Amino acid sequence: MAWLVLMLEVEATAAEAMSEALLDAGAYSVLIDDVERPRHSLSAVVAADAATKRLVEEAARLAGLRDAPAFAVRELADEDWVRRTQSQFAPIEIGARLWIGPSWHEPEAGRVAVRLDPGLAFGTGTHPSTRLVLDFLEMNVKGGERVLDYGCGSGILGIAAAKLGAARVDGVDVDPVAVETAAQNARTNRVELNASSPEALPAAVYDLVLSNILAQPLIALAPLLAGRTAPHGRIALSGILQSQAADVAAAYALWFHMGTSRIEDVWVLLEGRRK
Repeated sequence: MAWLVLMLEVEATAAEAMSEALLDAGAYSVLIDDVERPRHSLSAVVAADAATKRLVEEAARLAGLRDAPAFAVRELADEDWVRRTQSQFAPIEIGARLWIGPSWHEPEAGRVAVRLDPGLAFGTGTHPSTRLVLDFLEMNVKGGERVLDYGCGSGILGIAAAKLGAARVDGVDVDPVAVETAAQNARTNRVELNASSPEALPAAVYDLVLSNILAQPLIALAPLLAGRTAPHGRIALSGILQSQAADVAAAYALWFHMGTSRIEDVWVLLEGRRK
């Protein structure tokens, strides 16, 4: 299969947001280079038939940029893609219990292993916003919880929750590819993750509700996610820049006691307890 690499530059302060927005807009992976320069270089791998101009414009909109950056395109052979992804995704350890890694690495002894290879849906644990929620799960899943991951992507958060002992895990995504990928990754990890579109989610409330997307969608989803959280249940929101945290927290304050629990680089994890 042939791939394309989109190469572009943005201001350093916008690099992380644009990287995540490119993934949400359809890129398979994004690398940030030249991190010592005021403007950072991003290279995004996309399918050969991707509408590249529309993808970059959508990513710029999601990232809050006024104008879409100029970009160049080059082809990437399939074997180069494999080498690129394998070198990019090294195993990571989360807290005292979790190990997240691709299939070509062996897990650390004594840790709960989540095996996840890079593929068509975002979420291999390497992005700070994903690690923040994984850290929340490692500390808070004690066993027996009902968990909802809204915007499940690759399924990494739901799989980690199930591996840590959650009794029921549901995941939803608007992207059918993400739903299929999450279900397949759950089967690979031998856990049950009920992946579906939002419309197919059964009527239920959850002890833990997770959502790692972007600030504006999180604000719009506040009433829906509040309605899915059990009394005194907890919510963990990620994909939020520090500059956006106050607005997101305010959107949830009617239903939750909200607070900022963790910060990594420019990214924030907001936690709340249902009133």
